[in-house]
Formats: sequence, C-alpha cells, structure tokens
Amino acid sequence: MSRQSISLTEPNDEWLKSQVESKEYSSKSEIVNDLIRQARKQQAKIDWIIAKLEKAEQSGFTSDSKEDILAQSKAILDGKL
Repeated sequence: MSRQSISLTEPNDEWLKSQVESKEYSSKSEIVNDLIRQARKQQAKIDWIIAKLEKAEQSGFTSDSKEDILAQSKAILDGKL
C-alpha cells in the first residue's frame, strides 16, 4: 500500500477526526479510502449511464415505456440483470 501526504482544510480535518472519535472508522486513512471507493462506484454508474445514453441516441426510438426503461436501468445498476 502506498503512503501519501495530503493537506486538508480545517473543516474537513475536523470532520475526519469526529468520524474516528465516534468509532465510525478506525483511522482517517480508512475514511479517505472509503470515500474514494464510493466515488469510484459512483463514477462507474455515471459512465454506464453516459454509454447507454450515447447508444440510445445512435439507435433511434423505442416502444418501451419510460417506466419499463427506468425499471430496467435500476435493475442493471443494482446488479440484478
């Protein structure tokens, strides 16, 4: 695991300290790694949505209802399809 040095604003540092003090996390590093994991998952979902929109724009029209499209998209994002 690589070690990094980062600078934090005072409010962010205080928030990190409060998370550790509340026993939510065991260290600031654990919090930062968790936040990065969450951001990576969110970016993966955004990338998937963008790819789907680009493909849809190129393919034309569909007869699926907006409810069907939404349900299918949610199922895919939740890993159910």
